Amino acid sequence: MVVDEPVPAAELAVALEVPESVVAEALAELRDEYADPDAPRGFELREVDGGWRLYSSRLYADVVGRFVVDGQSARLSQAALETLAVVAYRQPVTRGQVSQIRGVNVDSVMKTLAARGLVTEVGETGGAVLYGTSTEFLDRMGLSSLDDLPPLAPYLPDLADIDGENR
Repeated sequence: MVVDEPVPAAELAVALEVPESVVAEALAELRDEYADPDAPRGFELREVDGGWRLYSSRLYADVVGRFVVDGQSARLSQAALETLAVVAYRQPVTRGQVSQIRGVNVDSVMKTLAARGLVTEVGETGGAVLYGTSTEFLDRMGLSSLDDLPPLAPYLPDLADIDGENR
């Protein structure tokens, strides 16, 4: 459950401190038990490319697929919302520029936003990819164009407030 790639029986045997033949036999028994048509399960154990791994059951592929797609519409984290706001207001912008503005690495957040179809590559500058918001972003935000974004000025602190914090 915690691996990205199938794990060979030999590696499992080392971790469990038992002979490989015992692990191989147990894996085959579990595979057969999980594949029992009289007691269907939501997962199956498969041997792939010389290793073993748990996978979603083929019987429930449609349900799992819907769950994954519906999960794409889940709420965005605070980090994702902040990153999306920077892209929306500063586009076209590079990941490095977004990271500089936010003060943190945004690589994984940008990948999430791109996977959800909210940001897209819009060009290149000096070998760096430029990002902008997508049509999906406009649709989800209920905007007809970027001109409909609310102005930022009312949400920014007054210069006097900022100056007072720096003393």
